[in-house]
Amino acid sequence: MNSNPKFAVIGGGGWATAIAKILCEYQPKIAWYMRNINAIDHIKTEKHNPNYLSSVEFDTNKLLLTNDINEAIEFADYIIMAVPSAFLSSELERVTTTLKDKIIFSAIKGIVPETSLIVGEHFHQKYKISYDNIGVITGPCHAEEVALERLSYLTIACGDAQNARIMAKNLRCNYIKAITSDDIIGTEYAAMLKNIYAIAAGIAHGLGYGDNFQSVLMSNSIREMKKFIRKVHKMKRNINNSAYLGDLLVTGYSVFSRNRMFGNMIGKGYTVKSAQMEMSMIAEGYYAAKSAYMLNLEYKATTPIIDAVYQILYEGKDAKKVFAKLTDKLN
Repeated sequence: MNSNPKFAVIGGGGWATAIAKILCEYQPKIAWYMRNINAIDHIKTEKHNPNYLSSVEFDTNKLLLTNDINEAIEFADYIIMAVPSAFLSSELERVTTTLKDKIIFSAIKGIVPETSLIVGEHFHQKYKISYDNIGVITGPCHAEEVALERLSYLTIACGDAQNARIMAKNLRCNYIKAITSDDIIGTEYAAMLKNIYAIAAGIAHGLGYGDNFQSVLMSNSIREMKKFIRKVHKMKRNINNSAYLGDLLVTGYSVFSRNRMFGNMIGKGYTVKSAQMEMSMIAEGYYAAKSAYMLNLEYKATTPIIDAVYQILYEGKDAKKVFAKLTDKLN
């Protein structure tokens, strides 16, 4: 195995920018693909992403910046996917080079709308990539705090323990701690589900519910997540670990949470379309709510919070009435 693997980041958003920053701490050079050629030109001249985390300054000698996804893939041994899940399929349509022998890590905390699969399952089923070569980067880690170099924790899950260790080693720095896990399916589903619960927390806030209710909502959310993930992939896991509970809490409470922000707007009376238009970033939980609801028609876990968010976002039901009923189902 290559003792000095090369890395590529796919995506030009906030989380992609944060991961590029982390990797540049110790990597001599990384490939960074983004579709926006204007952003690439700006980074080359001004040394920062004009659209996301603009306070982060890059040593451009460490960056192979490209708007050709194939160039980035061919450069690297480890490919980190960090585009919004809604755009993953369209980006992958640009791939003409082989993904064989590449290690694919998903930093996407969402679900692929076209297939209703988490990203790892999507690569496994559609591209026939072994789970040993698929991993997940997750944990309570907002890009904005990475930019500020505030201490953050990541969980790196992969079917192959050595691949997980290599990725974790190369993401560690003085402000990032990284641990490994073998629960690739569970951690990725948790990363998807917590966005739905963050939307629920935002809706509650927008409707005027206080901190007392929010604490009940979050405690019920982690139990609901545990039931859902157990149905999907039963194995021994501690749902209170940071990859599950920690990620849920930061997404549900943080001022940086776009899903909470989206939910807050819905609770205040915005339509889904108007809330999406006003936000400059994708709220992954919007797509996740539909996918989780549809998946649960098969798994039949008890998920009153997911059901409530789905009813508000996709069935057009009144948020105030839906949450009034939801409060009777929580404890």
